[in-house]
Amino acid sequence: MREFDYQRASDVAGAVALLGADPDTRFLGGGTNLVDLMKSGVERPARLVDIRELPLDEIESTPDGGLRIGATVTNGDLAAHPEVRRRYPALAQAVLAGASGQLRNMATVGGNLLQRTRCGYFTDVTKPCNKRVPGSGCPAIEGEHHNHAILGASGHCVAVHPSDMAVALAAFDAVVHFHTADGPGELPLADFYLPVGDTPHRETALPPGALITHVTLPPAPVAARSRYRKVRERASYAFAIGSLAAALDVRDGVVQNARLAFGAVASRPWRAGAAERVLIGAPADAVTYAAAADAELAAARPLPHNGYKVELIRNLVVAVLSELAEEAAR
Repeated sequence: MREFDYQRASDVAGAVALLGADPDTRFLGGGTNLVDLMKSGVERPARLVDIRELPLDEIESTPDGGLRIGATVTNGDLAAHPEVRRRYPALAQAVLAGASGQLRNMATVGGNLLQRTRCGYFTDVTKPCNKRVPGSGCPAIEGEHHNHAILGASGHCVAVHPSDMAVALAAFDAVVHFHTADGPGELPLADFYLPVGDTPHRETALPPGALITHVTLPPAPVAARSRYRKVRERASYAFAIGSLAAALDVRDGVVQNARLAFGAVASRPWRAGAAERVLIGAPADAVTYAAAADAELAAARPLPHNGYKVELIRNLVVAVLSELAEEAAR
């Protein structure tokens, strides 16, 4: 590892100033992703600014009935919070599915949003990778890609975003709030992650020198009946090969409202807008659910060894929406 300086931030403005003074500085939350990347040589910061003692570790109800989640809230505290479990159960389930207990007790909400891909070519500095070294190539396209993207990829990168939490946040229209030297700002999660295009090294729309301070979830009554389902290659802690955050409101056998987001299929959490449009106003049955999945997956462009994800996601949509509809009918 490269030698680095370490400094604790005492307030948000001071943390932002420290980063602005040296672009080779990184914020340190739980360190569960950053420190791993430092050990492998992917990240080589000259300074770490520890933000864990900043007053950003609260979960609060907002006046409009939503939630405000601080950036340094640990994943463990997020999953256990009674209002998260009551109002947005899919979010709690996603966090619990996302890591071991030890990691959840260290990892933070802000760091989870910013975690880098787990593509083996990205984390191996002896291999080319456009995300790590722009213009060097994407060997995953012709190489190992069984868990790579089927939606929204490009000829420059086919890696997927690893977060489970972000998939649930995408389904419920979360907004990411940040602070820069110019003051506070915000980005809807739908705009937070950038499309891959020909610049896969640019992963988010955060302004340079920004510190994430909190995430807000707007009120969403449909989210109270929601579920996160994750498919992985082993039952213990592992990254998804496909996942779904879903919420469904059914009345008199007709879908009134629906929220869907896919995970492990793209470089960012994939909000399934086309599927939602098929669902709303349609009969709440397996035929509708399959048609909704097919509408979203029509844009899928799988590689030779990851085409299984198309059927996997289709099956997840049908199974999870059927379960939610059955619960609503009880």
